Amino acid sequence: MYSLYELTGDFLTAQEMLFDEEVDTETILNTLDCINCMIEEKADNYAKIMKFAEGQISLIKNERERLYKREKMLEEKCQKMKEHLKESLEITGKTKFKTALHTFSVCQNGGVQPIKIDVDVTDIPEKYTIPQPPKADMNAIREALLKNEVLPWAHLEEKGTSLRIR
Repeated sequence: MYSLYELTGDFLTAQEMLFDEEVDTETILNTLDCINCMIEEKADNYAKIMKFAEGQISLIKNERERLYKREKMLEEKCQKMKEHLKESLEITGKTKFKTALHTFSVCQNGGVQPIKIDVDVTDIPEKYTIPQPPKADMNAIREALLKNEVLPWAHLEEKGTSLRIR
């Protein structure tokens, strides 16, 4: 069984045979037909394997999404339970104690004191804002180039190719 790499090489060699005066046209055509058949068979086998892999990918993605949802649900439940326990301990004044298994304490958060901005960011004096670096608007640039505007600092590139298997 030939590899796709070998078949591609054979195809290129057969094309070069067109320029060889000693090889008749029928031999070249038969060789090309044979190579084309083997490439088509190889392509079918590639497609079968890719379809199987895509099915596996889909199963893995679905399982990952299911597990992610379950993780978030459990995190949310734990957070709500922790908040409820903290509120109950604060209300009852029982903010520090030990049990046989755990030690509990309700403490003030460390770090810097949080800030809440009460106005729109445009109403804050410039002294208290951080300027952002400019960012290229790719859609506006593409639109201008498609209208044949000359932008010496940008150009459209050729689109690539892709293989579609249905």
